[in-house]
Amino acid sequence: MRTFKRFVKSVFLALALPLYLLCLMFSQVGNADGVFASFSQGLSLIPGKFGVYLRAAFYHLICPDTSDEISVGFLTILSHRNTSISKGVYIGPQCNIGMCSIGENTLIGSGVHILSGSRQHEFQDIQKPIQDQGGVFEKIRIGSDCWLGNTSLVMAGLEDHCILAAGSVLTKPSAKGDILVGNPARCISNRLKSNPTPSSESAKEVE
Repeated sequence: MRTFKRFVKSVFLALALPLYLLCLMFSQVGNADGVFASFSQGLSLIPGKFGVYLRAAFYHLICPDTSDEISVGFLTILSHRNTSISKGVYIGPQCNIGMCSIGENTLIGSGVHILSGSRQHEFQDIQKPIQDQGGVFEKIRIGSDCWLGNTSLVMAGLEDHCILAAGSVLTKPSAKGDILVGNPARCISNRLKSNPTPSSESAKEVE
């Protein structure tokens, strides 16, 4: 079974190779991230297992330190080539993944947005349109064995073994093992503590 799976992945790597070469070629004459995002958008439209395997092969070829043992869902778009996805990562449908690194065996639910930091757009100069003020893109680290709930928004680093509840907005870096909820997200417990017991107030919020 493992040999057959490896054979299938080799086939999809061969299918993805022309796309990879085309992306590299167009990147020489245009904005590299813009070209990459366009290819990502096209690949996101391919349904079923065929799409999952083709996306895994393409991202393995073009993104640094990215495994081919990943699952990237339907309508999920990566916006920066400088994104690294480790072995065993599952990314659900309709996600928007900015510049980040994602550790092994992390689960990302549907509709999750991972931004390239919190300073993509400066806005201090009221005399200049925000879109003309520039910004800073930061490679956000998502640790291993994390679970990001549906429609959560990530603007800061998430350490290993963390859980970010559905709909939560992470604006500050977490500690290892944190269970985070809310907007802005705050820690209500920690997976690494023995028998963690949330406060009664936090328990009510979770309910």
